[in-house]
Amino acid sequence: MASKLVVSTFVSLDGVMQGPGGAGEDDSNGFPHGGWLPPHVDEDFGRIMGEVLESADGMLLGRKSYDILNSYWPNVPDEEGAAQINGMPKYVTTRSPMEATWRNTHVLVGEAAQTVAEVKRTTDGVLLVQGSSDLIRTLQGADLIDEYRLLIFPVVLGQGKRLFAEGTTPAGLKLTGSSTTGAGVIHVRYEPQGKPAYGAVA
Repeated sequence: MASKLVVSTFVSLDGVMQGPGGAGEDDSNGFPHGGWLPPHVDEDFGRIMGEVLESADGMLLGRKSYDILNSYWPNVPDEEGAAQINGMPKYVTTRSPMEATWRNTHVLVGEAAQTVAEVKRTTDGVLLVQGSSDLIRTLQGADLIDEYRLLIFPVVLGQGKRLFAEGTTPAGLKLTGSSTTGAGVIHVRYEPQGKPAYGAVA
């Protein structure tokens, strides 16, 4: 028994993942570019996100991303696409105890590297990480990520929280799939392959 931990996230061409959905979603550190994702949403994007969610057996979230999603999805009717995300198990990592009001939420109190490793060990299927930039950095350092599913948007932001921030643990990746939406968004899938390989160009 062991779950596959998949990071599914939206990034700009320069790797920023902060505040994609709208102004005020995450304006920490004075981030001024909230809402850079919606202009690039089309049917292809909707299909890809539908497939990503359909593949998930559970969702793993940091505290901030949990609060953002919890403010929206419980109020969306099932017939408008909320049935799956509201119904699936959700795990939220936190260092302080909290009361979870979103249906089927499990609170993981403690250090995320340890609590997430235990969830991976004791569950089956695909565990999907959405957003949660701080949590992702912890998971990267603990070598707990099994796959990246990235939607790369044709926009350069120049500042903000990045998927691979300065100091990220070096890793080699294997491309396992790619496609492009009509709006110019690139969907890529990578599997970590341990440490990077090095060489020299003759």
